[in-house]
Amino acid sequence: MRRALLVLFLILASNAAGLVSAAEGKRPNILFILSDDHTAAHLGCYGDATVKTPNLDRFAGEGIRFTKMFTVAPQCVPSRAGYMTGRSAVSVRMTRFNSPLPREIVTLPEVLRKEAGYFTGICRRSFHLDGPGPNRMGAVTKGVYQDNHLMTFDDRVDFLDRNSPRAQTKAKVTEFLEKVPGGKPWFFWVNFNDPHHPWDKDAINPPYDPASIKLPPHLPDLPGVRSDLAAYYAEIARADEEFQIVLDAVKAKGGFANTLVIFAGDNGHAFPHGKGSLYDPGLNVPLLMRWAGTIKPGQVSDVLVSGEDIAPTCLEAAGVTPPATMTGKSLLPLLKGEKFTPREFVFAERGVHGSSNFTEKTRSSGYDLSRCARDGRYKYIYNCTPWMPYSPVDSAGDPGWKQMAAAHDAGTLAAALDKTYFTSPRPIFELYDLETDPGELTNLAGKPEFKQAEARLRHALIEKMILDWDYLPLPSE
Repeated sequence: MRRALLVLFLILASNAAGLVSAAEGKRPNILFILSDDHTAAHLGCYGDATVKTPNLDRFAGEGIRFTKMFTVAPQCVPSRAGYMTGRSAVSVRMTRFNSPLPREIVTLPEVLRKEAGYFTGICRRSFHLDGPGPNRMGAVTKGVYQDNHLMTFDDRVDFLDRNSPRAQTKAKVTEFLEKVPGGKPWFFWVNFNDPHHPWDKDAINPPYDPASIKLPPHLPDLPGVRSDLAAYYAEIARADEEFQIVLDAVKAKGGFANTLVIFAGDNGHAFPHGKGSLYDPGLNVPLLMRWAGTIKPGQVSDVLVSGEDIAPTCLEAAGVTPPATMTGKSLLPLLKGEKFTPREFVFAERGVHGSSNFTEKTRSSGYDLSRCARDGRYKYIYNCTPWMPYSPVDSAGDPGWKQMAAAHDAGTLAAALDKTYFTSPRPIFELYDLETDPGELTNLAGKPEFKQAEARLRHALIEKMILDWDYLPLPSE
């Protein structure tokens, strides 16, 4: 009798294991590739006729391209916090650029590992969520980090490569895939350096001709602006080459059967109106997804997407219910062609950048406190430090900005651009009609004919700030 029961137990256990294995086999591998400082407009598949990105363009045609994807912040660290937590940077206490992600904040790879048995990893450029790194800390900061065990990502993933150079991309992807236990699904986050500032004018050969570039409405036609854009474009082309290196490495180690591949940017370009600002060039990044057999090829979606939405999308694709703390909205129904209710608004915040210290000479590039809400047509920006003089993040020393400043001093800069970049103090409230003013140069805040649109976005922002326990004062109702 005991032997019969033992045999029955073994059969049932074997069947159960088989069911678990079968369920795990249906869970997709997830490859998340992130470029650095990449505004969506600067890709061939987004309509840029100058930059050459054949690999990403082809990939976009094999899946779905999102036109209105907005990061939770126009800076590397808080944006990546949004991607990995499915929450805003404010709610996870990551509005200071060089903060470590708090230990109690749960990340996407941790949930995948615990709830779905994934093997997880991160590689290449710094993922920015463990603080500034030991080599960039002062003695006091380093002591605080060490004494309080604030660098936590060695415990959050199975494979961690903190900052390998581009030449190691293929090797690191291969190394990770070789470590994946047989039968386990995997999640791998690959980080690019490109097209981050400073821009390498020799990134590709031959370089781009500055005269061939079509300028966006928020930048003046100056030789320095064109030369800076040409160098930036070269790094985008190099990122396109690295993207294919990653795909080839994955293909060589097992291919893409049942693999969700996501390509996105962490924030926008380091030009005026871009990185560090809450205008669309700072927040609107590319988002491309491919999942053969699930995502119908050749799709283009104009729904609003937030950086908060990536984590819950990946979790639901893996058959895992996102934690209640995640405020992002899963895109899985849309990816599968099912009924999908899009979000009404996206939100973003701006805080301290880099390791900036507050002095009397601090400009907005190092310290700025602002929030925004955007719907499909209008953008509402709330500036809490409007007295900070504007300066672009990273590129203030480049020819483009220097020539813009010189044109301002000479009185030759176009009036709309001069008002946008050199008004001090800046307005506390800004409202833009993105259909009629895609460059976000004409502030409509306070105009009676736009009262309803402004109130709608202000009320949405107030709700977001309250629910995220934002530390800034609320805009008046």
